[in-house]
Amino acid sequence: MAPRLLDYGAMSAKKAAKKVAKKAAAKVPAKKAAKKAAKKAPAGKKAAAQPPRDLAKAAYLNYRSRVEKGEHGDQLGDWLAAENAPE
Repeated sequence: MAPRLLDYGAMSAKKAAKKVAKKAAAKVPAKKAAKKAAKKAPAGKKAAAQPPRDLAKAAYLNYRSRVEKGEHGDQLGDWLAAENAPE
């Protein structure tokens, strides 16, 4: 015997609307849980990285400091030092 399909035309409009609303409401918490799981940082990595503007400013300050001291270096070294510096 084949499974019986729901026939919303046979039900009252009010009952059908209730059923549809109930199904939609059941899906919302699952979506919220999925979003929360996606937002969590993976274990073992930094919890929060510096925003790009702050990182660029830190790299610039590393450059200025290096030039004032007369040390040799390059842009990449300044940038990597800014990434690895504690906040």
